[in-house]
Amino acid sequence: MQFDIQQLIGNTLRRGVTLACVLAALGGLYYLIAHGGDPVPDYRHFDPATAAVQTHFTTLTGIVRGVAAFDAYSCIQLGVVALILTPILRVVFSLLDFTLERDWLYAAITAIVLTVIVSNSIGGF
Repeated sequence: MQFDIQQLIGNTLRRGVTLACVLAALGGLYYLIAHGGDPVPDYRHFDPATAAVQTHFTTLTGIVRGVAAFDAYSCIQLGVVALILTPILRVVFSLLDFTLERDWLYAAITAIVLTVIVSNSIGGF
């Protein structure tokens, strides 16, 4: 039995997007259940004193803590994170595939792409 990396990449993309959609949809449904009856904010006039600043879901730790606390914003944000991580996993699996095939040119190009993605994700450039 031969391991098919292309099948793994395809399944990763399908399952990653499906997982992201389910997480975001469940978070959105939970948000509507919890906050559907809230008054609609008046966006014509901005008042910083009364603005709801949601900064806890800007870090991965904050998102995980929010999901553990059943925060609807964090559940939606976790779906977004899963959607972002899906193509990154595809690049990782492609790098593995090119390395196993000993295709050093494409492995080097893929490694550069992965380095750029990770450094920009961590550094925020």
